[in-house]
Amino acid sequence: MSATKMPSDAWNAFMESPGPEVASSGAGPLAGCSLAVKDIYDVAGYVTGRGNPDWKNETGPAERTAPSVQILLDAGASFTGKTQTDELAFSLTGDNAHYPRPINPAAPDRVTGGSSSGSAAAVAGGLADIATGSDTGGSIRGPASFCGLIGLRATHGVISLEGTMALSPSLDVFGWFARDMELYERVAGLLLPDSDARFTRVKRLPEMEALLLAPDAREAYETMLAKTQGVLGAAGETAIESLDADQRYWCFRNIQAHEAWREHSVWISAKDRHLGPGVRERFDYGATIDRQTYDEETRRRRDLTREVEQLLGDDGLILMPTMPGAAPLADASFEAIQDYRERALRMLCLSGLTGMPQLTLPMATVSDAPFGLSLFGPAGSDRALLRLGRRILEAANGS
Repeated sequence: MSATKMPSDAWNAFMESPGPEVASSGAGPLAGCSLAVKDIYDVAGYVTGRGNPDWKNETGPAERTAPSVQILLDAGASFTGKTQTDELAFSLTGDNAHYPRPINPAAPDRVTGGSSSGSAAAVAGGLADIATGSDTGGSIRGPASFCGLIGLRATHGVISLEGTMALSPSLDVFGWFARDMELYERVAGLLLPDSDARFTRVKRLPEMEALLLAPDAREAYETMLAKTQGVLGAAGETAIESLDADQRYWCFRNIQAHEAWREHSVWISAKDRHLGPGVRERFDYGATIDRQTYDEETRRRRDLTREVEQLLGDDGLILMPTMPGAAPLADASFEAIQDYRERALRMLCLSGLTGMPQLTLPMATVSDAPFGLSLFGPAGSDRALLRLGRRILEAANGS
C-alpha cells in the first residue's frame, strides 16, 4: 500500500491537494511509477469534478475507482492526484474558464491542449510518469503533440470506460500519456490485447497535409516523413472518397454534439451552470441536432468506416501530421484559437469516426515547440502501432 503524495505543482496540472490514501499494490510492472488521473475518472474517495465547479460542489466522493485506473494501481503505480480537464471534456485548448490554465512545460507561452490538459502538463513537466486522459475529438493526440509526448487514441471500445464521465459515447476512448515508449508499452500491455499486424502498405493523405498551417510546419512534416523511410520505405498517396475533410468534420461534429447534449442536457438545463466560452456554445449547438440528422450522419459514418477498412485491410498504414502545427500561443485571441480548433478537428476526426487507432510520436519542433507525426492503422492494431512507433523513434534518434 502506498500513500497519495502529490508533487509540487509548477504547471497548474492538478485539481487539488491530496485527499484520502489511494491503495496501490506497490508491486508489478508499474512499481515505482507515479500516476496522475484526469478528473473525469472516478477515484475512490475523491469527487470526480468534470472540470466544472457546480458539478464538483453537488457531487459526493466516488465509492469505487474506475476499473481501467484500478488496473494501473494494481500493477504497482502510485496515485499522485487528479488532474485538470477542460470543462466537461468539451474542448481542445486546455483553458478552463474556472481554473488556472495548465502551463505547457515544453512551450510555456503556448497552450497545453485539452481536454486532457492537466495530465499532459503533469507528464511533460515531470510531475507524473503516467497520466490518464481521454480522447473524443483529439484530447490525447492534441496535447501529446503540443507537449512532446507519446499518445495513442486506442481502438474504440477496447478499454473500459466504466466509472468515467461520458461526453460522446460512440467516440469516447480511454488514453494515457508517457514520455518514453518503453513505459508507454508497459501500460499498453495491461490495457490492450496484443496485435500481430504487419504494416506492408504505407500511404499519405494529401488532404490532411493541406491543413498544415505554415511553411515551417510543412517542412517539419516532410522531415518527419523522411525519418520514417528507413523503417517503412516510401509512402504512396491515397484519398478518401466517401466524405471529404469538410464533410467528415460536420459528420463528427454533429454526432459528437448530439450525444454530448443527450448525456448532459438534464443537468445543464436545471439552472445556470456558468459554462465557459466555447463550451456553452458547443452544448447549445448540440441541442439543435435532431435525431433524424444524427441518424443520417451515423449512416455516413458507417459508409466512411467501410471505405477506410477496405483501404487499410489488415496491413495498411496511413502517415499524417497529428495537428496543424505547434500549439497556439496562450495569449492568442478567442477567434484564433477557434480557427485552429476547427482546422485540427478536420485532421483528428478520421480516427474518431472510424474507431481506428492513431498514435502520435514526438518527432519534430516547429517555432521551438513540439510537433507530432501520426501513425493510423486498422482496428485492433494498437500494440503493433506502438512497436512500430518505437522502431521509428529509435531510428530517428539514431539508437
